[in-house]
Amino acid sequence: MVRKQILIRGVVQGVGFRPFIWTLAKRHSVSGWVLNHSGGVTIEAEGKQARVQDFISAIRAEKPVHSYISRMDIRPVPVTGIAGFEIRESESDDPPGTFILPDLATCPDCLKELFDPADRRFRYPFLNCTHCGPRYSIIQRLPYDRPNTTMKQFRMCPDCRSEYDQPEDRRFHAQPTACPTCGPELDFRLTDGRISGRKEEALQLAESLLRDGKILAMKGLGGFQLLCDARQEETVKTLRKRKNREEKPLAVLVPDLAAARRIAEISEAEEALLISSEAPIVLLKQRKDSGLAPSLNPGNPYIGLILPYTPLHHLLMADLGIPLVCTSGNRSDDPICTNEEEAALKLGAVADGFLNHNREIQRYIDDSVVRVIREKPMMIRRARGYAPLPEGSHAGAGQPVLAVGAHLKNTVSVSDGNWICTSQHLGDLSTVSATLAFESAILDLCGIYQIKPEVILCDLHPDYFSTRHAFKSRLPVVQVQHHEAHIAGIRAEHGVTGEALGVAWDGTGIGRDQTVHGGEFFLSSPHQLLHTGQFLQFPLAGGDTAVRDARRSAFGLLTVALGDEKADEWILTHQFLPPAELKTFRSMVSKSVNTVQTSSAGRLFDGVSALMKIRSRSAYEGQAAMDLEFSSDGSVRESYPAEITGKKQVILDWRPVILAILEDLDQGKPISFIGGKFHFTLASLIIRLAKLKKLDQILAGGGCFQNKLLLETLIELGETAGIQVYWPQHIPPNDGGISFGQIAWYATAGKLQNREK
Repeated sequence: MVRKQILIRGVVQGVGFRPFIWTLAKRHSVSGWVLNHSGGVTIEAEGKQARVQDFISAIRAEKPVHSYISRMDIRPVPVTGIAGFEIRESESDDPPGTFILPDLATCPDCLKELFDPADRRFRYPFLNCTHCGPRYSIIQRLPYDRPNTTMKQFRMCPDCRSEYDQPEDRRFHAQPTACPTCGPELDFRLTDGRISGRKEEALQLAESLLRDGKILAMKGLGGFQLLCDARQEETVKTLRKRKNREEKPLAVLVPDLAAARRIAEISEAEEALLISSEAPIVLLKQRKDSGLAPSLNPGNPYIGLILPYTPLHHLLMADLGIPLVCTSGNRSDDPICTNEEEAALKLGAVADGFLNHNREIQRYIDDSVVRVIREKPMMIRRARGYAPLPEGSHAGAGQPVLAVGAHLKNTVSVSDGNWICTSQHLGDLSTVSATLAFESAILDLCGIYQIKPEVILCDLHPDYFSTRHAFKSRLPVVQVQHHEAHIAGIRAEHGVTGEALGVAWDGTGIGRDQTVHGGEFFLSSPHQLLHTGQFLQFPLAGGDTAVRDARRSAFGLLTVALGDEKADEWILTHQFLPPAELKTFRSMVSKSVNTVQTSSAGRLFDGVSALMKIRSRSAYEGQAAMDLEFSSDGSVRESYPAEITGKKQVILDWRPVILAILEDLDQGKPISFIGGKFHFTLASLIIRLAKLKKLDQILAGGGCFQNKLLLETLIELGETAGIQVYWPQHIPPNDGGISFGQIAWYATAGKLQNREK
């Protein structure tokens, strides 16, 4: 006879782990107990040695589907001779060693109950079990027990308590479990705040509003969402006008997979994402006969589709059977509203009615956005379903640290020294409410995991709110160069070994020379990250104004490629700019007034888009570059001439490319051909540089690699050349991955460089 104490850390709470252990112990004739605590799950298992060993082996082999074991420590303890196996009450004295599970989409068993007239939870919008339902959006502290969640206000009825107490039941210790008798309920309110219906009546009133072509603000899982009929053009235009969202694509909620297939082309990998328990918005190629309103995604061949992921969404979709716009319930640049008072104040002029519920949302969580690249996922926005699970398990910094990320698409990350946990997408830090949400997220993650940071990591950019926050924190500050964070994050995510060429292409990032970088190359090794090259710089008249005005990027490209006089002549001959505006731009650049020098690949894409008269002004970040991608023929396999100069520090000279593009335009060659050739040229340049540096691995990150045509061309060329291309998959390639990359950088190259200082 032996007795073993087993301490398990990871995602082991809220996933049915203890009843799984209880069932396993019964099957293997093992006695003892299991309990939750802040550090994870502890088991004591006693029995014949072979049975205990089989029991331990089965834990890893058969663990619940949503669980994740990061560490399992086993030690012998004295045999007690006590018979039976029990589930004990939770303890909360230890420092956290378990990870919080994200919110999970409704499981098949709960869905069956939802639509079963004989079930006591028939049409109940808040049913869940240990396999699904709210987690991160309701937890207040560890361990994950009902009193530590926003469900503590709802006292379980006898029926729910009976299920909760039975290890054989799938609702055993399902902390958010509830039913119509004892759980949260709906109410419907008009814009004047009056409640005009509760429970089922509230749902019916909301559905009538949507059938009438109106806009509904609905309190969902992680915040309010704005819903309307996605087929009605005037309704969608009204939503855009009220929300001040001019052209940025809107996501669409569809009843089921069959409805999704009528709207978009769906591969096996994309289908797997749509029906997964994470249930993200998936970017899909839209069918021409989709029947959706044209203003949902003007000029964009992709549509973001999402399937119902809560019982409330399932009920809406089953009753209505139509595609609905499903977008964040916020005003432009603000965080999502999470309570009725805030929603009434901020969305009162947007929505025609409100469908609320009385389950408190502890923290706002937006829908995640994913696209598929070569049958593998790429996270565009990491939030519900994924955050705050750890990534890069071997990228810990060896000490508690906090990383505060970038200014746009902000996330924050924490590490206890062994793992990195990244927050949900927080958004752009451009408003007071956004900065308050940012500060709350820091307190949130540090508080739940009891992290007391010894170092705070931030960007080099002095004007980022996150940077200013870091320097006010009274902690030792380490600044991480923006593009170094991008590259370090990819290495950590994939566990890359050996040397690689790091390629960081995006819109903006302050370099260590204080110029605006964005088209950078690095020599990346496990313990070092050296800048090894960049695109030839060009001037941006107006600086950040060029993000929305692509003509400014084009003007800078023409100035460097042709020289001042010939550039002005080309601009006037082709009526690219009005004479007065040309004069202003020329004066700004010549006198270096409100002008910056940049190597930005993002601005290069913008400039080419403007030169080709695809898009000159962007209604949202990256629109000009996206339109260039969508206008390009991906089958083109020809390159424009380009030069790589220098040795230790190389310069990729794009001037021959611009000159050749101008010549093709003058010859009237198709825009699709020129765009395809431009994309192929850039991907080929990366491969050329990798060969020049004798490297057989490429780490490709930064917002430009959200460009499906660019990235897939690079991967294809890499395969032909025997070069492995790595790209961000679970962490966004855009600035949503910066905080993760900051910790990854500090864990390797950063600590080395700081010691050298």
